[in-house]
Amino acid sequence: MNKASSPVLSIITVCFNAGKFIENTIQSVLAQTYPHIEYIIVDGASRDNTMSVIEKYRSRIATVISEKDNGLYDAMNKGMQLATGGYLLFLNADDVLAAPDVVEKMFAACEDADVYYGEAMFMDENGQDIGLRSEQTPHRVPEQLTWKSLKHGMVVSHQAYVIRRSLSPLYDLQYRVCADIDWMIRTLKASRKVCNTHLVVTRFRVGGTSKQHQQRAWKERYRILSKYYGHLPNFAHHLFIGLRYIFSKRY
Repeated sequence: MNKASSPVLSIITVCFNAGKFIENTIQSVLAQTYPHIEYIIVDGASRDNTMSVIEKYRSRIATVISEKDNGLYDAMNKGMQLATGGYLLFLNADDVLAAPDVVEKMFAACEDADVYYGEAMFMDENGQDIGLRSEQTPHRVPEQLTWKSLKHGMVVSHQAYVIRRSLSPLYDLQYRVCADIDWMIRTLKASRKVCNTHLVVTRFRVGGTSKQHQQRAWKERYRILSKYYGHLPNFAHHLFIGLRYIFSKRY
């Protein structure tokens, strides 16, 4: 591989009281066949056994910090500012990379893309696969992703999205639960070459931050999408989203 096709990927895991699952997350990163990975863990001063689990693998993790933060996206910003790799991937503390060779296969799918994206597998509390995200929700991963693809919501999982670090802005902290969709739109607007890897990139447990704060998530998302797509088109899009929500058991 030449340098362009074998860049350093900074994988960032932010966590708080994640001792129950974080070992699986760490192991899935350390098991990757791709040799150019910088792993960064940002802990929010956990009060459980999270740090003792991390310490078992400390020698194989590039950077670990543990301190209080101002929420999820503040912690993700800290991780981004610590990263030195050419690309970024955010992997939550209860998620895992789908296979040991998935990072290697992602970068082999296209050369020198700005974005690499794929599918995500839902799993339950016990780590059992439920089904692909596109099968379990109204969202379908688009064959060709652009910033306009997000007018109906997060069509690509945050955990299945790799972005060139130089094109990644910090998360906007005015959004407490939906800063990821604002961030993804901005990164896609800045990108020129976007690669659909057609891979299942991650396996993640259902019930993220936006699910836990659904009402606030809807309000924030409406503000974000109105900013990028206009108020009237966004009203129509949300009417469509609302109808999908009513007729979908898992949104």
